[in-house]
Amino acid sequence: MIKSNELIENIFKSDKRAISRAISIVESNNSYSTKILKEIHKKTGTAYRIGITGPPGAGKSTLTNQLAKFYRRLNKTVGIIAVDPTSPFSGGALLGDRVRMSEIGIDEGIFIRSMATRGSLGGLSRKTIDAGDILDAAGYDYIIFETVGVGQSELDIAKAADTTIVMLVPESGDSIQAMKAGLMEIADFFVLNKSDRPGSEMAITALKTILMLKERKKDEWIPSIIKTVASEDIGTLVVAEEINKHKTFLLKGKLLKEKREENYKIRIMEIVELLIKQELWETNRKESLIRSLQSVLDGETSPYEVAEKLFNSYKNK
Repeated sequence: MIKSNELIENIFKSDKRAISRAISIVESNNSYSTKILKEIHKKTGTAYRIGITGPPGAGKSTLTNQLAKFYRRLNKTVGIIAVDPTSPFSGGALLGDRVRMSEIGIDEGIFIRSMATRGSLGGLSRKTIDAGDILDAAGYDYIIFETVGVGQSELDIAKAADTTIVMLVPESGDSIQAMKAGLMEIADFFVLNKSDRPGSEMAITALKTILMLKERKKDEWIPSIIKTVASEDIGTLVVAEEINKHKTFLLKGKLLKEKREENYKIRIMEIVELLIKQELWETNRKESLIRSLQSVLDGETSPYEVAEKLFNSYKNK
C-alpha cells in the first residue's frame, strides 16, 4: 500500500497511477480522501477549468476530444473529467466517453477519467470538483469537465468551471425557449454543433433573440454563438480562441479571482452542511425517527414536531 505522503508527492509529479488512485479514494469518500484534498490544496489554482455541457448527442465528447488535441499541439497538458449518468447496475460511471476518447487517451499529456453523477440533479457530482483539484495539483494546464444534460438544474457546472460552454444542435431550436433561464445563467458562450444540418440558422436566431432580451451592465461579458462541426474538426480553433478571450476578460477585470472566491464560498458552505448532515443522522437519531413514524401516521403528532425534536436533540448535543 502506498503511503499518504508518497501518493501526494507522486500526484505533484503528474504520475497518472497516483492521480487515478487519488480520485478513486476521493470517490469513496473516506477520511483518507479529506487528508489528500487538504494536502494538495496548496498546489491548486494554476489550471484553467472549462465546463462543456449540453443535451445528449450534442457532440460534447467530440468537441472535448478536438480541444484536447488542439491544446496538445500547443504543448499544453489536459485533464478530462467526463461526468456520466450513474449506472443503474453498479453505481459507477458508464464508460462511453472514455471509449470515444480512446484516440487521445494514450497521450502522456492527457488524463481522462469518467465519474458518476451519483444522483446529482445538476449533472455534476461534488466529487467531480475534488477530482479537478487533484488534476490541478498534478500540474495540468487545462481541465475540461464534460457533463450530462442541460436546463434549470445544470447551474452547478458554474461552480467547477472558469469558462462554461453550452453546446446545442440545430434540433435544439424548438426547446431553446424552455431552457433559456438555465442557459442564460451558465453559458459564457454557446456552440452550435452539427451546424451543417438544416435548422441551424433558426437555432442561432432563437439564441440571439434570447441574448438580446437580457439586460446587461456596462462592460459585462456578452456570450457569443460559435458554429462547429466537431466531428470534422471545424470550428475548434474558434472555440479555443473564445475560451482564451473569456479568460483574458476575466483576468483583466480581476473577475476570475472574484468568481473563484464565490465558488469557494459556496463549496465551503456545502462541505459544512454535509458534515452537519452526517452528524445529525447518526444511528440513534435515525432510530428515533423510525420509532416516531407510527405516531405521525396515526395523527398523534406532526412531521414538524418530530423534526423539531430531532433537531433539538442535535442542537443540545
